[in-house]
Amino acid sequence: MNLPATNAAEGLPRRAFTVADIGRMIEAGVLHEDEKFELIEGDIVMMAAKGVAHERIKSALTIAVVRALPDHLTIGVEATLRLTDTILLEPDIAVFPKALFEKSSQGFAQLDPGEANLVIEVEASSLAYDKGLKARLYARHRVGELWVIDANARTTWVHTGPSGDKWSSIVERGPQEALATPALPGFSIRLCDIA
Repeated sequence: MNLPATNAAEGLPRRAFTVADIGRMIEAGVLHEDEKFELIEGDIVMMAAKGVAHERIKSALTIAVVRALPDHLTIGVEATLRLTDTILLEPDIAVFPKALFEKSSQGFAQLDPGEANLVIEVEASSLAYDKGLKARLYARHRVGELWVIDANARTTWVHTGPSGDKWSSIVERGPQEALATPALPGFSIRLCDIA
């Protein structure tokens, strides 16, 4: 369902929504569960439809991550994760403890600070958003590692060492370079090998 959207009127006050507000809007039919949006510090941000390059990379990464998962971890694919009362994010792939879904039996999955081992965002058109604002939010929430992938160029920015709103290291990896993470022992993939 496509609903009209506007750009925020900069400098003017606007209502900040909460996760509880989003839940009520879904229950009332104002928002639909299949709509693509995120809640960023109280603002509802509509997300673009995904193209073939995005889906190809996300699919290959999902299969590779699932094969490498240790027993105590699980994967969320486009799972809506509640970081705070005013932040809901929907990363393409997230790796976190299995217990997350057990403690979040109703509403949105509650992701506590430091709980996510790896978050992967695959983008073709919103790289600045993912490398900027969303990367800061993930750092603030102490995600262990963040990969932001340019689906067209197959370039990855690997973020590690979250501290405050920043990362102590951001390394750019080309499509020929292997991607690996301590969260997934034995995991290695090169984006150039994804057909």
